[in-house]
Amino acid sequence: MENGVQRWVVDISKWEPSAIDFSFALSFLPQHHHSSITRFVKEEDRKRALISRLLQYALVHEVLGIPYQDIVIKRTSEGKPFLECGRVCFDLPNFNFNVSHHGDYVAIASEPLCLVGLDIVCCVVPKKETVVEYVQNFSSCFSSLEWDQIITAGSNNEVLTEFYRFWSLKEAYVKAIGSGLAYGLHRVEFYHNTSWTNISVKVDGVLNAQWRFWLSDLGKGHWVSVARGHPDSAIESYKRSLKETKFNEEEYKEGLLLPNPRFVLKTVEELLSVIQKAKCSC
Repeated sequence: MENGVQRWVVDISKWEPSAIDFSFALSFLPQHHHSSITRFVKEEDRKRALISRLLQYALVHEVLGIPYQDIVIKRTSEGKPFLECGRVCFDLPNFNFNVSHHGDYVAIASEPLCLVGLDIVCCVVPKKETVVEYVQNFSSCFSSLEWDQIITAGSNNEVLTEFYRFWSLKEAYVKAIGSGLAYGLHRVEFYHNTSWTNISVKVDGVLNAQWRFWLSDLGKGHWVSVARGHPDSAIESYKRSLKETKFNEEEYKEGLLLPNPRFVLKTVEELLSVIQKAKCSC
């Protein structure tokens, strides 16, 4: 099943397309995706939206071998993308993926059996208020233990980094189950060691050992969190998009304990090359 565990990331800050280049890249996507990309006013937002969707099609084709024109990606009512009518693959019984973008990076993560959630944060320094004032706006999203760790982290930069680390983990969890922020971030409480390499979660005050989490430094003030958990935790609207949600303990443990690989850095040109080859082979 390890082939179903993929981690890709693209640095869009190095891609400065002309209008023609952007239109060319956009043409690789089905027409119904175009308006959701071109609706953005800012060029950076259009770039993030475009690369996010291209990553989804490229990864599905590369991992599952589905002909490019047969790939159908939709979204739940909560906005989580999923593969519709995916090819049955017994080695990857519950293939699913998640995407995220913030700042300079756009990323995608996939899992063959477990749910996967992904969130990138860029530690942006607030301009119109102090760091403490800024994080205070979100204090209701954290437990008293989390909040104490954030507010006593040290310098302004350390407070901001601690805040974004916790935020990223919470987002990764709620994105994995398909609910988004509607779930209530205050319901999810994280515990970690000093190096953030042993991360556990309590949901509504109950420790949940069916989940694993990883937090990685992407560089340039960016962090990325990956959540991996039981398909039965998905909300109903997302659960309907999954092939399977029931696994015995042995099957689930195999998926939960799969290695978590490093993110593979890809250029936009490499991504477009993958898609161009996929379209030409159709």
